[in-house]
Amino acid sequence: MSKFNFHNKTFYLLENSVNGKVNSETVFNYKQKGNIVTAEYFGGTITYGKIIATLKNDTLQMMYQCVTTKNELKAGKASAKITLTKTNKIHLKLNWQWLNENKEKGVSEYLEK
Repeated sequence: MSKFNFHNKTFYLLENSVNGKVNSETVFNYKQKGNIVTAEYFGGTITYGKIIATLKNDTLQMMYQCVTTKNELKAGKASAKITLTKTNKIHLKLNWQWLNENKEKGVSEYLEK
């Protein structure tokens, strides 16, 4: 059993690479069942997005897809390192890559609300 529980947790963006699509108005609503973690996200530059991930120790292996407010259909993958803050909030640091277009890479960070 993992020490991290994502079920019914909400996350927001702390920082993102310039080639990322998510912004500070985007909200992520996570669910978890065993080692399967999912999320829906929307707001800001994102009309709708979905994440599916597997949790192992302190890492989430993620696949994600979204439709932006510019009607772009995007998909990507990420490896998220999980840590806890001093107040026991979950912090995620993602190394991600788009799977379409020119396969740009980036880094983003998120914090549990």
